[in-house]
Amino acid sequence: QVKLVESGGGSVQVGGSLRLSCVVPESISGTYFIGWFRQAPGKEREGVARINSDGRMSYYADSVKGRFIISRDKAKNTVDLQMNSLKAEDTAMYYCAAVWGGTWDPVWPDYWGQGTQVTVSS
Repeated sequence: QVKLVESGGGSVQVGGSLRLSCVVPESISGTYFIGWFRQAPGKEREGVARINSDGRMSYYADSVKGRFIISRDKAKNTVDLQMNSLKAEDTAMYYCAAVWGGTWDPVWPDYWGQGTQVTVSS
């Protein structure tokens, strides 16, 4: 029941766009912030964007600010990440997780989904 499922990754050229989706269980969606994270080969996992339960508050890492948009789709019970103007350095495995408000700290730190791969090439 504490399972978030990521999808939407793929391969795209520099400057292109992708939209990722995270399916959030009913028991979680109205209670916790949801964050998107990424991990590139040889690097540690980093927070990318997060959004609160009603979708009115969001926060972005400096590296993606102005290019990525996080949003909630209540009908589909998803948290989506629209990624525009993609750069090679955006290449990573992307994950979503419930996080404590105002932080990048996972509510369930031992749980991570399968992730979805984003590859940006020139």
